Amino acid sequence: MPRSSIKSFAIFIAGILVAVAALTFGADRLRRSPVPRANDTAAIKPQIILWAWERPVDLRFIDNRKIGVAYLARSITLRSDEVMVRPRIQPLRIPDQTRVIAVTRIETDQHRRPLLTTNQRHQVTKTIVELAELQYVSEIQIDFDALQSERQFYSDLLIDLRRELPAEKRLSMTALASWCMSDNWISGLPVNEAVPMLFRMAADGRQILTRLNAGDDFSEPLCRQSYGISLDEPQPKLSPARSLFVFNPDAWTEQSVRKIVESPK
Repeated sequence: MPRSSIKSFAIFIAGILVAVAALTFGADRLRRSPVPRANDTAAIKPQIILWAWERPVDLRFIDNRKIGVAYLARSITLRSDEVMVRPRIQPLRIPDQTRVIAVTRIETDQHRRPLLTTNQRHQVTKTIVELAELQYVSEIQIDFDALQSERQFYSDLLIDLRRELPAEKRLSMTALASWCMSDNWISGLPVNEAVPMLFRMAADGRQILTRLNAGDDFSEPLCRQSYGISLDEPQPKLSPARSLFVFNPDAWTEQSVRKIVESPK
């Protein structure tokens, strides 16, 4: 082989070796790089999560290693072809690094029934996605007691939200207990979990509580991660392995929080 050809071949081989080394180094860096998250503390889901509704709330006394906060961040009313957005106006005080879930409550006007248009859905999606940019918010939760005629709108909204939210942000929903037990229309929705509401239940509530106390479980897998309970109603038999979302019709105090932490499920 001529000297010039040997030199060219050597340069070619050296180039390949450099490229392989670069690819190997890059792959190693990818393997070592941590998955981006909202923050390290928020990535660990506490066993107890307090719902903080629309009133002045001071939870600076909580142990945020054990307790998270799901606060009402925005309320949305669908009316005719309009979307009425009401931001939270009451103060919320919590310790730094608390795991925070931003909740949006959606309601429909009973007198001017919403048209549930695509434009309304896009407006709702936009205003909810904005919450993901707030400090310490690691999850978005939707609270919407959708009627049967509103389910398609709700399903499409959740699909839009999952597509628009950052991948590391969890998306959850509250669910009527009947949705989890018998009328499981929520199967396949793009949410991380559905929190079954075991309080303020409709006529079938007694039957559902009886089944849970007898050892039955929810038929919908999305509903098997947590429970939603209220301090002013009796609790059914609960699995100790699941998280508790707790609603308090009164103001949160150290005493009421201590009662939840110390009471067995």
